[in-house]
Amino acid sequence: MRKYLLHKPVLSFVGMLLLTVGVALAQPPQPTPQKPDLKSTKKASNAKTLNSGPTAPEANPVTASSSAAAEHPAPKFDIANIDKTVDPCVDFYQYACGNWLKNNPIPGDQPIWLSFAEVYEHNLVVLRQILETAAQNDPGRNAVTQKIGDFYASCMDEAAANKAGATPLKPELDRIAAIKDKTQMIEVMAHEQLIGPNPLLGFGSTPDLHNADQTIAAIDQSGLSLPDRDYYLKDDAPTVAIRKAFVDHMTKDFVLLGQPSAQAAQSAETVLKIETDLAKAFMERTLRRDPKNRDHKMSVAQAESFAPNFHLDRYFAASGAPSFAELNVGNPEYFKAVNVVIDSTPLDAWKTYMTWQMVNHAAGWLSDDFVQEDFKFQQAITGQKELPVRWKRCINATDNALGEALGQPYVDATFGAEGKARMLKMVDALEHSLKGDITTLPWMTETTKKEALIKLAAIRNKIGYPDKWRDYSKLKIVRGDMIGNLYRASEFESNRQLQKIGKPVDKLEWTMTPPTVNAYYSGSHNEIVFPAGILQPPFFDRTLDDAVNMGGIGLVIGHELTHGFDDQGRKFDPKGNLRDWWTAEDGKEFEQRVSCVADEYSSFTAVDDLKLNGRLTLGENTADNGGARIALMALHDLMAQAKEDPDRKIEGYTPDQRFFLSFGRVWCQNTTPELARMLVRVDSHSPGKWRVNGVLRNMPEFQKAFGCKPGQPMAPANACRVW
Repeated sequence: MRKYLLHKPVLSFVGMLLLTVGVALAQPPQPTPQKPDLKSTKKASNAKTLNSGPTAPEANPVTASSSAAAEHPAPKFDIANIDKTVDPCVDFYQYACGNWLKNNPIPGDQPIWLSFAEVYEHNLVVLRQILETAAQNDPGRNAVTQKIGDFYASCMDEAAANKAGATPLKPELDRIAAIKDKTQMIEVMAHEQLIGPNPLLGFGSTPDLHNADQTIAAIDQSGLSLPDRDYYLKDDAPTVAIRKAFVDHMTKDFVLLGQPSAQAAQSAETVLKIETDLAKAFMERTLRRDPKNRDHKMSVAQAESFAPNFHLDRYFAASGAPSFAELNVGNPEYFKAVNVVIDSTPLDAWKTYMTWQMVNHAAGWLSDDFVQEDFKFQQAITGQKELPVRWKRCINATDNALGEALGQPYVDATFGAEGKARMLKMVDALEHSLKGDITTLPWMTETTKKEALIKLAAIRNKIGYPDKWRDYSKLKIVRGDMIGNLYRASEFESNRQLQKIGKPVDKLEWTMTPPTVNAYYSGSHNEIVFPAGILQPPFFDRTLDDAVNMGGIGLVIGHELTHGFDDQGRKFDPKGNLRDWWTAEDGKEFEQRVSCVADEYSSFTAVDDLKLNGRLTLGENTADNGGARIALMALHDLMAQAKEDPDRKIEGYTPDQRFFLSFGRVWCQNTTPELARMLVRVDSHSPGKWRVNGVLRNMPEFQKAFGCKPGQPMAPANACRVW
């Protein structure tokens, strides 16, 4: 979701979760390059660009995966999920999902179970067939099949990993141990960022916020292991317990590296102190949602002047980046504060921190003692019961490292040109509905409406898969060298990102791989992107009626389009520049309306005693509410064109009712309490219950469809509406 973490967490799957629990991470907040994640046990997105290059894979993997897809169909929309003992006007989420919730407990290797995860498990079966065929050491394989096959085969060699232990880390740990001063330390940190984690700071490329056609350099806060700054700074009992578990976890990893118990315990405390000092300087997550708070373009000399201990000139040179004179500094106050920390913290302490960053990043692919210890700590935060089997983890690693190579046979097996054409037709219908919505808004002046329609017309639609595939010919994959492959894949992606600096933005770039079960809107690109992975049941099913499809993928499309006009997206113009194109009157009216949404969602209980953060989730809630209205409008337009009876029932439900039931089905979810508590802090999406009930209680169309009476929970007196 873009996609899009503020810093790289210790939890191997947090990045995926922030995507999976909800589509559409709006404008990605951080400029640092997304690289293959050595700790990934689930699918995460990569920031990628498209180049002409590799030839199409051989036919065999495609044939095998087509068969697998037929044998393991994606989950369908089914009215058997409905709990008819519940009044839909009291709790529609429970009504639409009650039987599904009862019949779909969380699998042992998951911390959350919902439609995104269901579809992803279906995709894993398809991808496994592709990769097992590609992994056969056939000299006749083409370049693409060889890379994905040898990467996967290396990953699956658990015996070799167990035999090697921590040995694959030795060259990097020796490099850290040899550091003689803090200037050299900064240079080694730059090297670490190329091949793995982002200690201390993140460095990459990003579209210029004021010239979206041009790519500039960017640095930002980074270097934490836990999912959010609050885990270091809050003192409530659950947070304190997680910090203790974190220290215990680090201690055990340092012991596995060969340190005596007492030294390992001290090393863990050293890392915690450094990361706590970094966390104090981190910008709070809600503040980062406003792109203006991350807009600090300046000269390199200016950045160096307030953070001399970062030795940015040495850092940039060691990274291999091209020369540049200007950059964006996402959080200047972080660099000012941490500049003092660099000076006051002894060199040996920094070397301990860097050692932890490297072992933490690679732990999931070392010997089983590291893997099990790594997962044990994940359990403390998410409540997940079992480590996913190795083939699932290796598929995720392959997709992270070689996503557009793996995506080619996946697309051939599951999507193709026909699917792309059908989706583009639906997008056209949704854009037409949004145009009608903007045109008839009673609270917006004609001046702003005109600008909004220009932006809508400029939105770029990317469906299914890239028009050009990535060229991985310069990435060396060595059969039998898992850690080396991961490091080289990370360095390949890091260099690719850095070499963009000073060049025009590639408008064809995708930041999700084709198998990803998600979608996104990007403000700086003014585009919506729908990978092939999500374009299947229960989101999109060509065998079912328009009402079900509009309540599924149609609503998701509407959601993404609305992101262009939420509290973040509205600040970008049609070209992707950060520019205020609203009249002052309309801007004030908008803020009043989104404040209604923020206050409404802040009143909802997420889990136990925790309320939602309505400001953190504001963009997603605004997009959910707008997307539902737009999709329903599109359904009504389609029905009018086909002269369909709006009261005609299928399986006992009218088209509008089936639309809302399909919407509910998409967000049915079971979540562990531990993960639910974490997501309240870090996730910009509301839980499934409130993504459904929070939207529908604001829709008169829903209340009419199910005969709700004023004052019932799903028909409150004071509804909110933006779009």
